[in-house]
Amino acid sequence: MVSFAAGAICIPLVVQMCKKYNLYDQPNARKVHKVAIPRLGGIVFMPSMLFGITAGFTVLHNYNGKTFVLTVSMVAMIFGAFLIYLIGLLDDFKGMKAAHKFVIQLVASSVFPLCNLMINDLHGFCGINEIPIYVSYPLTVLVIMVIVNAMNLIDGIDGLSSSLSILILLAFAHLYYQLGAPIFVLLAIGLVGPVVAFFIYNFFGKVGRNKVFMGDTGSLFLGYVIAYLAIKYQMYNDLVFPYREESLLVSETLVFIPVIDVARVAIFRKLRGNGIFEPDKTHIHHIIMQAGASMHQTLAIILLMFGVFCVVNYGLFIFDLNITFIILIDVAIYGLFMWIMSKLGEE
Repeated sequence: MVSFAAGAICIPLVVQMCKKYNLYDQPNARKVHKVAIPRLGGIVFMPSMLFGITAGFTVLHNYNGKTFVLTVSMVAMIFGAFLIYLIGLLDDFKGMKAAHKFVIQLVASSVFPLCNLMINDLHGFCGINEIPIYVSYPLTVLVIMVIVNAMNLIDGIDGLSSSLSILILLAFAHLYYQLGAPIFVLLAIGLVGPVVAFFIYNFFGKVGRNKVFMGDTGSLFLGYVIAYLAIKYQMYNDLVFPYREESLLVSETLVFIPVIDVARVAIFRKLRGNGIFEPDKTHIHHIIMQAGASMHQTLAIILLMFGVFCVVNYGLFIFDLNITFIILIDVAIYGLFMWIMSKLGEE
């Protein structure tokens, strides 16, 4: 509630600042919106989250006597999150070259494995379990960068990136609660608050009054925190959390839609001879809208897909299907859905 209140109070102030200094997201051929919208709503995410986490720590300490010590991985996440937040700010205010953003994202992503937070076990995917450190390091960096940019690139219609993030963060809050890890619960819940506040202004706000976009600052920061929670949850380290056979599948399921979408778009751009960072209208929300759905219907469809993947993967895991086949089924379901949408869009 504290972080939500902070976000709800600050976002209107951000909107006024955007109007004063002409900080708008301008419409163009590849964007859905047709008028200029204030673009800095996401700058409230990090300070509101920190405010909420501090309040949560204070309450737990006063009522339960719990004290929390920052771990190395938490310090690394804070440093990396600050870098991600900073490049988002610079990009939203002045614009940044893709190469410069890539380098800083690479640095921010590299702090995880350097602090021994990494993908070190594939839990039977393709018959592989423990993997050597020289594979684990680059794989972890790659996955973090993919998740960060996936959450950024799927931010194409009202409420999409924020609502997906809310569902993912709430799921991780529940999962870490089950593990008895309150510090990670607070991290997830602390970020949910301002994202919910943003969603209200973004989805229900009126153009010209209080409607706002999150900008790169918000979407990149969301991606980074989600990547941290996902990597932390799936990592096998019996000194931290007990071994959980399903941990990699859980993390994969929660980030599947944005990650598979950005992978598909990048592959098809390359096949067409275009640069993988060249903007176009081929993301999942574009394809669904081209098939005839409205913006709100598109949001509902994608959120329903998120729920379907969660239910399907849980059911397949309960029936003891190997993680390799579960992920292949996910890809097949996604591929079939996108093929159907593409065909409808051609009619």
